[in-house]
Amino acid sequence: MNATMKAIVYTKYGSPEVLQLKDVEKPVAADNEILIKVYATTVEAADALFRQGNDFSARLFTGPLKPKFTTPGSEFAGEIEAVGKAVTRFKVGDPVFGTTAPGFGAHAGYLSLPESGVMAIKPENMTYEEAVSIHPGAFTALPNLRDAANIQPGQKVLINGASGSIGTSAVQLAKYFGAEVTGVCSAANIDLVKALGADKVIDYQKEDFTKTGETYDIIFDAVGKSSFPRRRRCLDVH
Repeated sequence: MNATMKAIVYTKYGSPEVLQLKDVEKPVAADNEILIKVYATTVEAADALFRQGNDFSARLFTGPLKPKFTTPGSEFAGEIEAVGKAVTRFKVGDPVFGTTAPGFGAHAGYLSLPESGVMAIKPENMTYEEAVSIHPGAFTALPNLRDAANIQPGQKVLINGASGSIGTSAVQLAKYFGAEVTGVCSAANIDLVKALGADKVIDYQKEDFTKTGETYDIIFDAVGKSSFPRRRRCLDVH
């Protein structure tokens, strides 16, 4: 009899009640794969969106009539329990964190993934819970700020939605790159955004950043609540 593990499973779209905790077959690492014992994972907005099945465009990816990915979850952190014979990047016992994207399956006791997947060794000074929270925030903010926007020291950067998972990462990364950071969030999160390093914080409930007259070298909009033309006029275009 094959070994089993616990996993969250759903076979139809709907409310949270469609999710069930079941015993399923434990995966086995193929020659180029690693088997990870999952210690921490996340539940994010995309998981709820895909589980509900109300968005037709999402169903084009998850399955038009029923879920083709029956175990949700994309982020994981855990320890490598076994490696395939062709694996050279990792070894048994390595603590790792990463994402299963574009696939799913992290809401389970174990994962089997190609060693070429999006994962890395967990830093020693981070817990598994801290490591798993890096994605999707940092993995979204970093390539957009560093690569797409080519952020430079001394630039003025505005981050709209500065208190969310992506925004909090963007604030910290922008400060790391030496920018002068303005965060936009609600009053309840002003202290948080300041603590993350923002030089200035705008309460969107009291002030519209597109009407302040201030201009910025980069505007990073993590929530998409203002139109592009309105944001465009706040850019300091050289």
